[in-house]
Amino acid sequence: MNGDLSGQILQIAIIAIPIIIAITFHEAAHGYVARLFGDETATRLGRVTFNPLKHIDLFGTIILPAFLLLTHAGFLFGYAKPVPVNFNHLRNPKRDMIWVAAAGPATNIMLALVSVALLALALHAGVAPKSWIVAALFGSVQINLVLAILNLLPLPPLDGGRVMTGLLPRPLAIRYARLERYGMLIILAALFLLPYIGEKLGMNLDIFDYLVMRPAAWAMHALFALIGLV
Repeated sequence: MNGDLSGQILQIAIIAIPIIIAITFHEAAHGYVARLFGDETATRLGRVTFNPLKHIDLFGTIILPAFLLLTHAGFLFGYAKPVPVNFNHLRNPKRDMIWVAAAGPATNIMLALVSVALLALALHAGVAPKSWIVAALFGSVQINLVLAILNLLPLPPLDGGRVMTGLLPRPLAIRYARLERYGMLIILAALFLLPYIGEKLGMNLDIFDYLVMRPAAWAMHALFALIGLV
């Protein structure tokens, strides 16, 4: 029994550490780029930092991912406290919001690349493939790719939605930005409600799998192939 508990704790730690790092760097990147373009809001509130305690949301960063992991949901989802950005303080709000929004997913892609490189070095150095270090690096690649692809979906309040808002002509951008109030409900419905309905109807309505998990798996395979791990 103790062995099972220890194994579960280790499994959670192997996933939790990469999630916390991925989300912390993601949010800090938003605040840092916002500061570069003229908005000091996140800096004044102490959010341009790699201290995870400043970014962790109890439910979104800890409880929800742990629940999905322990219930073997087949996917991981989590979020942090959004970094506050006052787009009116940006030097060119419509253009600069694109860079501020894109900074988060770009950082996750960078972390995935770094994790792949470290994983290759660890394996070539003789670290056991079943060690916790290899498992954590493997998880880091997957988690960061999933976060990057999820956040690039063009739906407010995701980063991709804000990028889309910045790219659209102003009248359309204003209307599109209004979707943000419903964005989280749409995301949760896609994650939980649609698959449940599909299961009852004998159909595959797992949009999250098609739009996020499969592209992430493809990208992961491509990265591993690039460095000779597959």
